[in-house]
This record gives sequence, structure tokens and C-alpha cells, in this order.
Amino acid sequence: MKFTKTAIAALIATVAISGAAQAAALDQFKSFVASTKSAKGDFTQQQVGKSKSGKVAPVSSGTFVFARPGKFIWTYQKPYEQLLQADGDQLYIYDKDLNQVTSRKLGNALGSSPAAILFGSNDLEKNFTLSEAGERDGAEWLNAVPKTKDTTFEQIGIGLKGGVPVAMELKDQFGQVSVLKFTNFQRNPALGAQQFRFEAPKGADVVKQ
Repeated sequence: MKFTKTAIAALIATVAISGAAQAAALDQFKSFVASTKSAKGDFTQQQVGKSKSGKVAPVSSGTFVFARPGKFIWTYQKPYEQLLQADGDQLYIYDKDLNQVTSRKLGNALGSSPAAILFGSNDLEKNFTLSEAGERDGAEWLNAVPKTKDTTFEQIGIGLKGGVPVAMELKDQFGQVSVLKFTNFQRNPALGAQQFRFEAPKGADVVKQ
């Protein structure tokens, strides 16, 4: 089983806590975007509900690291290994089982995609309409609706706690919802100058799109 285009597209979606009360999600989010130039951590990803076959979707997990704008390494470790990496100019998708790299121009692909939330520029309100969505599961939530219709997703929910994203809910045009949860989120870590330079694994086929 390989990751769907929707899962890949998902990759291509702060005011600190004061006392016991959290700041509103929108305030936390704007502060996070303004003050976070890079980050790294762990994630899990799962599609909500059952597939057409009646089976519950497996939970994917892995690690991420990003530097704004447009540089990231998103690594799926379980249940299948896959790598999505962008150097600010090109996007590379490496499928270990096939030993194949797909390369394409990053261009404006981040624009209204969920990846723009974490990896894009700071001008998010240019591409999204943002609104408060209340408190749930110990986090403050906001909704981000893409302003363009040329996108895979209808709506992106972002849950924040302590000034950083802890979850994202991605609703696509077919009503399917994927949930991302973030842990060990580190803001503005020291990153090497060559951190995002991609080198194709030995013997891998490279396909340009």
C-alpha cells in the first residue's frame, strides 16, 4: 500500500499560555507564524473512518523538519518508508520500495496547501480565510479555508496549545478527513547549511515531472 496523492498533497497544511487559560487560536497562530522560522518534531497521520473495504486506515508516523519558506524534510517511517523533501526550489518524493525519486518544481505548489501552514511564507491570509473554531481536546482550534478553488482541500483545522500546532485536520473535496498530530515540536532549532540539499539514493531512478 502506497500513500495516496491526498496524503502527499497534505504534505505539499503565539501567545503563550497565561495561567490556566490559553490565548485564542488565531492569536496563537499568528504569533507562531511570525516567530517560527524553523522547527522539527514527530508526527502521526491517519485517515478518519473506515475505507471502502471496511477496514480502519493504518496510522503512519515519522519525523519532520522545516525552514521557511519552502524547505522541509517530511519522513514517513511506518508502516511504509517514504520521503518528501523540498529545498525551496524543487520537491523530491522518494519511494524506498520502488527505489524511485520523483522530482518536480516546487513553484506555487505550497500556496493553498496544508504544507503552507508550516513550510510556506508568512503571508498566509493571502491564501486562506482564517476563523476561530473554539476549544476541543485541550487545544484551541482555528479553521483555514483556501481562497482558491484549485486545491485538494476544502478546509484545514489547526489545533494549537502552548503556542505551537499540536494537530491538523484536513478535509478534502470528497469529505474525507485526515488527522495529523505533532509531538516533540521544537521551534527554531539550529540547522546545518546543507540540511535540505537532496541527494538521490544510490541506484535510484529519478523521474522529473
